[in-house]
This record gives sequence, structure tokens and C-alpha cells, in this order.
Amino acid sequence: MRKSPDVIDRHVGARIRLRRNMLGMSQEKLAEGLGITFQQVQKYEKGTNRVGASRLQNIASILEAPIAFFFEEGPSPVLEANGWVADTPTQLMTSKECVALARAFIAIEDKKVQQKVLSLVRALSGDKSEASAGLEDPAHKTA
Repeated sequence: MRKSPDVIDRHVGARIRLRRNMLGMSQEKLAEGLGITFQQVQKYEKGTNRVGASRLQNIASILEAPIAFFFEEGPSPVLEANGWVADTPTQLMTSKECVALARAFIAIEDKKVQQKVLSLVRALSGDKSEASAGLEDPAHKTA
């Protein structure tokens, strides 16, 4: 019976993928910098293979991130052991679609257009929390 990846290994791998995608770097380029195959990078990113301390230091250097970055927003082993798993921003931001959406959103220079895009996405998702998120359009505020 094959053991599933540890939650921390999956999280560190997801953070590696997130940072690599933030930089627009391919798995091949990261692998080249590490002197390994891109398949090994895939295994690290999936949490299938654990990243050793020295390898994580090399990854952090190549990805220009502090070691702590790879553990931020990490799961709680106690909560995980009890079967509770929460969606985190890291889990979301490791999807190709979300990274592409974030890049496109940031590229919009007009803040009013950004607000309209945000309103559209919220309307499509059924999210009515615009005001509670503090992102309401000042033009629509009432006194």
C-alpha cells in the first residue's frame, strides 16, 4: 500500500509551484538551476518527494524567496490529523487559471475597471460580500 504525501510536503511543494509561477519560471528552468530533471521538480511540487533542507535552500535562492515563504499559510498538523482541511490562498494560487487571472487583473491599470471586473466575478460566483471585504467602489457609497 502506497503512503500518501505528508500535508507539510504537499504545502511546501505548492508554495514552490506558487513562487515559480509568480516569477513565470518553467519547471525545466528550475530543474536546470538545481541540476535535476523537471520530473523531480514535479514530484517536489506535488509533495510526492520530500524536499531536503539543502535542496530547499537552493530552491529559495533560485526563486529569490526566504525559506519561511515555503511554510507560510501552512496547514496545522493537529487539525490535519483530525481530518480538517481548509482551502488556503496557497492552494488556490497554485492553479494555472488563478495565476493567469491574477496576472491579467494586475495588468488592468484603471482602478475603476478593476472594480467592475471584481464585481462581475462576485456576481458570477454569487458572492455578495463586496462591502464587507472593504473593496466597494467609493462612487457607490451612501452618506
